[in-house]
Amino acid sequence: MHNHEHCHDHSYEVECCDTIELHTDLLEKVKSTMPDEIELMDLAELFKVFGDSTRIRILFVLFEAEVCVCDLADVLGMTQSAISHQLKVLKQSKLVKARREGKSVFYSLADDHVRSIIAQGREHIEE
Repeated sequence: MHNHEHCHDHSYEVECCDTIELHTDLLEKVKSTMPDEIELMDLAELFKVFGDSTRIRILFVLFEAEVCVCDLADVLGMTQSAISHQLKVLKQSKLVKARREGKSVFYSLADDHVRSIIAQGREHIEE
């Protein structure tokens, strides 16, 4: 008896198994390596930060150079306060870091992890 109703609605098809055959050893391995709920939530939150095109644009600029808020505002054609707001979000997620020099504050990518997330994201969409 096959009941495929729960598998797909009519707007899009999802490939389903015809036989219910659980790969128990595989599932045990997955369950044992699955991060806890808090870590999963943090990860989801982190990726949400990447879900805003303005923040992505800021990250792309910082991918190329360390810049101050006025440079960013100029390059992206936005107000400094709009940029500052987004930088705050990026900083809270530890994606960018700030360095004070005289009267200016320079922003850059926080670390190589951020650099590789962006680089790999680009590779993925350009395939």
